[in-house]
Amino acid sequence: MPKPLKAKPGAERKRFTPDIILTFEVKEPETKLLEFLYASMPDRKRTTVKDYLKHNQVMVGQTVTRQWDQELKPGDVVKVNTSREFQTFRNPRLHIVYEDDDIIVVNKGYGLLSMGTDKKNEGTAYWLLRDYVKRLDPRNKIFIVHRLDQHTSGLMMFAKSIQAKEAMQHNWNNMVLERRYVAVVQGQIEPAEGKVESYLAENSAHEVYSTTVPGEGQFAVTHYKTLKIRGRYSMVELQLATGRKNQIRVHMKDLGHPIVGDRRYGAEPSPIHRLCLHAQTLRFIHPITRRDMNFTSALPPGFAKLV
Repeated sequence: MPKPLKAKPGAERKRFTPDIILTFEVKEPETKLLEFLYASMPDRKRTTVKDYLKHNQVMVGQTVTRQWDQELKPGDVVKVNTSREFQTFRNPRLHIVYEDDDIIVVNKGYGLLSMGTDKKNEGTAYWLLRDYVKRLDPRNKIFIVHRLDQHTSGLMMFAKSIQAKEAMQHNWNNMVLERRYVAVVQGQIEPAEGKVESYLAENSAHEVYSTTVPGEGQFAVTHYKTLKIRGRYSMVELQLATGRKNQIRVHMKDLGHPIVGDRRYGAEPSPIHRLCLHAQTLRFIHPITRRDMNFTSALPPGFAKLV
């Protein structure tokens, strides 16, 4: 009987072994991190505990830290990865705001695609986060829940489990409590506060437009409120009652005040070289824990330069 062929040395597929992570909750007030670690792991040598800190194996809350004298408060959660350093995510155009076992909330930068297209698959927000979660465990997955336009910055959420994805997508209108955007538009809107309603349809050139014919498009409602006016520009807060493709951009065009930099919908070139639309607030019911999750993102600095 022929002997089974052996793989070449080094070609064997390395078996994945999960990290060993110890979790501790802070109960004593005015505690420094290193002192807390010593007290929480009395069976470990002090040099070993110091090495955990030195090699990025300690996390307070959602943040990896090496600061031995970091002040801890009651309720803080400290995790120690005794296997290897925590895998951290760093990208100048995408920042993780919140992460747990089921969801990731990110702050997406201007110009970054939310997900792949026929022409581009790599380097998108989805691609970056998928790479990150698979570094933690090759079995991990990431799922798109909603999208932001490539040239819109701000908050968006991804699911890390099928259960979370399906809960959000099947109950989106009930689960999402608030989505607020801030935009800088051309001119001054009259009246300063109100709402825009129309049916949104898309033509063969993939341009979204408003129509009064119900059967031609999807009903969309955008509430707006002027926050500040300076010269030729106004800063406007926008709240979505519906979430249609390019909804805000089309409705601002309908008002005669396109978003600064939105050449597709009639605006002049942007003085700060970007579309001035930012997803500032995202509030929703957590799909698994049912907690009220509320996130706010700082406005891009360029917006303040205009108004």
